[in-house]
Amino acid sequence: MKKVLFISIAFLFQSSLSNAQEEIRQAQPIVGEVPQKVAEEYLPVVEGVTVEVWVDSLTIPWSLRFLPNGDALVAQRTGTIVRIPNDTKNQVPYFEVPDAVHEVDAGLMGMDLHPDFESNQLIYIMHAYRNQDNELLSRVLRLKHKGQTAEIDRVILDNIPAYAIHLGGRIAFGPDKMLYIGTGDMSQPYIAQDLNSMASKILRITPEGDIPSDNPFPNSPVYSYGHRVVQGFAWDPETGALFNSEHGPSGAAVEGNVRYRDEVNLVKKGGNHGWPIVVGAPQIADYQDPLVSWNLAAVPPAGMTFYKGDLYVASLGGQALIRLVLDREKDYEVKKVQRWFSYAPSRGIYGRMRDVTIGPDGHLYVTTSNTDGRAELRIHDDKILKIKVDW
Repeated sequence: MKKVLFISIAFLFQSSLSNAQEEIRQAQPIVGEVPQKVAEEYLPVVEGVTVEVWVDSLTIPWSLRFLPNGDALVAQRTGTIVRIPNDTKNQVPYFEVPDAVHEVDAGLMGMDLHPDFESNQLIYIMHAYRNQDNELLSRVLRLKHKGQTAEIDRVILDNIPAYAIHLGGRIAFGPDKMLYIGTGDMSQPYIAQDLNSMASKILRITPEGDIPSDNPFPNSPVYSYGHRVVQGFAWDPETGALFNSEHGPSGAAVEGNVRYRDEVNLVKKGGNHGWPIVVGAPQIADYQDPLVSWNLAAVPPAGMTFYKGDLYVASLGGQALIRLVLDREKDYEVKKVQRWFSYAPSRGIYGRMRDVTIGPDGHLYVTTSNTDGRAELRIHDDKILKIKVDW
């Protein structure tokens, strides 16, 4: 089996990353146990919860956001955004990214509205493209909403390292009105520790693309590092705390007992989340342990949101909507982990799930991701599921 490349701690502190290749080949990470102390519950049917198919026949829906008037926008990885007018299930063409490149995991990915959208009508998207040298990169693009369509306003952040896999892609505005951008390691694990690279990081910029003066590293968009592949953001509405989801080495060699290790993290400003030096929760002071880590099967978590006090995470390979009940008074200790609509690891009623958000009617909306070639197709995939929680 193919050997996974890692960095040794000794080398990290004694030499530059540019000369790290040989050490990476020889090293293995420090492996910690899963941090959660509760067993997972599989709930194919959830009492008090009803599910209906709201929209179907989508193609790899990556991000779902609702406009103030109730219309929904769906960013599809193939490079198109469709609009679903309020009170309908119709898909209307809205915007096509001119140079979006769809290759494996790359394409049109994250999307979010400016916090002041009602006054400025601005929408942000992240997509992959190829430059004049045929290099695959990502950029954050700003659109101007024009009612039934949109037009390009300007590029906000460009030249983000990209790859056909492991490139991240999630973007979201925080309560501080700053834009957070999740990137991946492009199958080059050592790059997660390189503060001079935007890859494998959480980036934080202003809505105009500038570097905020209170970022942890001077003149850098990097907010936190040591991430592998960032796939989701959520902020606790009660405290403002930032959480992210990211993919572990699910498809990697089992050598060193490193396989799987998908994570949900409480993100600290300037924090080092350890990849590829540590995985799991080894409780080493220099690194941020995850709140939740999985070591038995691939979960790959994706989009996430807080809803009725709990954190909900869409799961791709796990084929579930994961509900995390957290204890805020104990630094977000995990009290309960439930896998909704799932009856076993990697087995669920609706297949892979990519994004979850709250609709204007107060219900949860989840996009499936079965048309990406990594799951069994259900009839009329992909779908948006409307989930009503009556408690």
